[in-house]
Amino acid sequence: MAEFTMELNDEQKEVRDWLHGFAADVIRPAAAEWDEREETPWPVIQEASKVGIYSLDFYAQQYFDPTGLGIPVAMEELFWGDAGIALSIVGTGLAAVGVLANGTEEQIGTWIPQMYGDPNDVKVAAFCSSEPDAGSDVGSMRTRAVYDEAKDEWVINGTKTWATNGGIANVHVVVAVVDPGLGSKGHASFIVPPNTPGLAQGQKFKKHGIRASHTAEVILDNVRVPGSCLLGGKEKLDERLARARERAKAGGERVKNAAMATFEASRPAVGAMAVGTARAAYEVALDYAKTREQFGRPIIDNQGVAFQLADMRTQIDAARLLVWRASWMAINGRPFTAAEGSMSKLFASETAKKVTAQAIQILGGNGYTREYPVERMHRDAGIYTIFEGTSEIQRLVIARTLSGLPIR
Repeated sequence: MAEFTMELNDEQKEVRDWLHGFAADVIRPAAAEWDEREETPWPVIQEASKVGIYSLDFYAQQYFDPTGLGIPVAMEELFWGDAGIALSIVGTGLAAVGVLANGTEEQIGTWIPQMYGDPNDVKVAAFCSSEPDAGSDVGSMRTRAVYDEAKDEWVINGTKTWATNGGIANVHVVVAVVDPGLGSKGHASFIVPPNTPGLAQGQKFKKHGIRASHTAEVILDNVRVPGSCLLGGKEKLDERLARARERAKAGGERVKNAAMATFEASRPAVGAMAVGTARAAYEVALDYAKTREQFGRPIIDNQGVAFQLADMRTQIDAARLLVWRASWMAINGRPFTAAEGSMSKLFASETAKKVTAQAIQILGGNGYTREYPVERMHRDAGIYTIFEGTSEIQRLVIARTLSGLPIR
């Protein structure tokens, strides 16, 4: 087990500096254009693929870093560049985590490479969990998967929404209900291979922020996938459902479902994304405050501005420490006995919203225009308190964990 440390080793520093350079030289110069276009920045993704950032190997190296800091360091630097473009680069990772968390070794080896493609033909993947009537309330999920034993196929019907890369993905990972009587415990995850009949993109959303990231509905109309596309396999699913039924009869412990297992694994990473956006806005505000003069002196000479910057930096550093702690705990198998994963996402996402708003205030009228990036950063920051569990859901998870009570 790796000891928890706040010092990056030489290899981690090298990766951090490499990613920072890519974010500064490739992502940032393209950020405003792709935000305005509201399109997937395929050329930037291809550049990331060419240098090895958008790849299974890079993702795996960071994911399996024994200190747990590989992923949060990478996320912070990329999202420091721009949240919308960075999400287009890392969005495939959520689907990959879904396969890593629930799939067999064969499924991992078969499908994750197809999620990324290669530098000459880049691909993306989508994780599809949320529905029009089932966002935070995963127990209300309606997408059904029914097993056709005669053909060893699963037939999936339903509509997914808010899917990053939904409809344009090469591989879709879809969470569906297989046993309605078990509520959220009766869910399973499925791979939908490329060009599967019955899967189509629905509405593409025009968003407030992260506009360079594609977000859309995914329609599943009698989608048939082979039995081998059930993540984890049929035997494992049957065993899990049997245990869930027994525990339900006995009123026993809760069983995690496939979607929640994926979200738990990714919450600290989302916190790191928020830290990157907050840090970017803070740095712009700090530089501006040092050079912008009013009443014959830089505005940072005023306590009203200087104290804001002090609070911003303090909150960013605190958020990073919570993210690093949760990431270290997760890789080392330490249970989140105080919901540390949710704590990291909650605090970091709220910090991003607050810090980006303060950055606009420090820049004044300039901050409210698109001539400066803090306006975009503030729009982007709003998503962190919403996706992969709203701030309200994070507080609910934390409160339930601390109290041991079914707080509603």
